[in-house]
Amino acid sequence: MGIEIERKFLVDPSRFFPPASGSVIRQGYLVRTPDRSVRVRLTRRPAETGEVDASAALTIKGPDGLARLEYEYQIPADEAAELLDTLCLAGEIRKTRYVVDVEGRNFEVDVYDGVHAGLITAEVELASVHEAVVLPDWVTKEVTGDPAWTNAALSRAEAGPVD
Repeated sequence: MGIEIERKFLVDPSRFFPPASGSVIRQGYLVRTPDRSVRVRLTRRPAETGEVDASAALTIKGPDGLARLEYEYQIPADEAAELLDTLCLAGEIRKTRYVVDVEGRNFEVDVYDGVHAGLITAEVELASVHEAVVLPDWVTKEVTGDPAWTNAALSRAEAGPVD
């Protein structure tokens, strides 16, 4: 069984200065309910040679919270692009992800595009729910477990009003 233990935070855009390069992510949902999601993610990373390295994954997640079930499977990048373009629900998330080391721990910092331009979030994965984390000064508020701040919820806003 795969368990993801992760904390999520909002980031102050005036205090966060991204590294030189990040990964561009397209993310969409095949299933998006309060108790589970199935997402498709296509990630493009610029390589030092100028080429673009693409990877993709299909991820199944349980209810949001500090610890939740998560299963991730690598899929071909061209299939991910096709799923995003044809079968995913409306409301694709586009963002650039930067990995930032904070006292030996990697924070994944997402800078959003589209209707969420200006939003920046940071996530940090933990080995235990009791593990302490040193927060950088650019973190403003913890939103772990708040359903309004999940990427699935944000994708609903990308799609417009939901019935």
